Amino acid sequence: MKTILVTGGLGFIGSNFLNDFVISNLDKNIINIDSQTYAASTKSTLDLNQFSNYKYYNIDILNKEDINNLFSSYNFDLILHFAAESHVDNSILDPLIFAKTNTIGTLNLLDTFKNYKNFDDKLFYHISTDEVFGSTKKGYFDELSQYKPSSPYSASKAASDHFVMAYYKTYNLPVIISHCSNNFGPWQYKEKLIPVVINSIIKNKTIPVYGNGLNIRDWIFVEDHVSAIKFLIKNHSVGETYCIGSNNELSNIDLVKKICKISDKILKNKIPSDNLIKFVNDRPGHDLRYAINSKKINSLGWNPSASFSKALEKTINWYISNKKWFI
Repeated sequence: MKTILVTGGLGFIGSNFLNDFVISNLDKNIINIDSQTYAASTKSTLDLNQFSNYKYYNIDILNKEDINNLFSSYNFDLILHFAAESHVDNSILDPLIFAKTNTIGTLNLLDTFKNYKNFDDKLFYHISTDEVFGSTKKGYFDELSQYKPSSPYSASKAASDHFVMAYYKTYNLPVIISHCSNNFGPWQYKEKLIPVVINSIIKNKTIPVYGNGLNIRDWIFVEDHVSAIKFLIKNHSVGETYCIGSNNELSNIDLVKKICKISDKILKNKIPSDNLIKFVNDRPGHDLRYAINSKKINSLGWNPSASFSKALEKTINWYISNKKWFI
């Protein structure tokens, strides 16, 4: 029976992955480790506790002794590394914790994995971000794009990417990396843009928008990202990187207005919520545009399936139905 390790499985993307993967892989042992930082949610995976193939441990990837003991207790066939500090604003306030968790934490996992004697049919899958490439005014990021991180967050993720590939080249560790565009969907922590906007609309409070709101992001529904990860587990070449996107480019202000329109319809608001929009001082080093070229993974047979508008409406409905999420 194969044994799979998921790090950061109480986070947004990790929990969405587990809620899909555990139920559809009852023939595999799935171990979830998460240190339950402020952005984690035990509720997001609560339903998984009924499955005998799922087990959770409160382990911090910075604790090398705990990681060593875990790898001694289980012979992992697949490691899916989601665990990371991810909020750019927080990285500007405290870069060190991002360097520790995202870089040293990844290094701890790699270094322990390296001690396995046999790597046949094993894989270390590092989930990264398109933010390591910085900003682009035109064109798209792909697997050959240069690394130009702009924030402490993206710098820490870039460093972790480099360690992953260094361990592949130096120690022949079986690894892959994927770079995904901005995710959205249920269970995303309340500090992120889309939940912030929805929460503001629900509470009839100011909707803050950085700068002039013209920064552009490529948005992907988290369920599509999960399907891409599952696809790459089975369809990959060791030592390769893969870019995952949905071709849903929107400026922040257009996205906010779209959320307002959908929310007003659901909530039956008589006064348009876009009246709540207020432009605030821009974030330091705010990247202008992210855009992903997914041709490599598309050529292998994966394509996003979610309609952006329907997925956004589904997301808004989830937050409105789960208002306690914002407490």
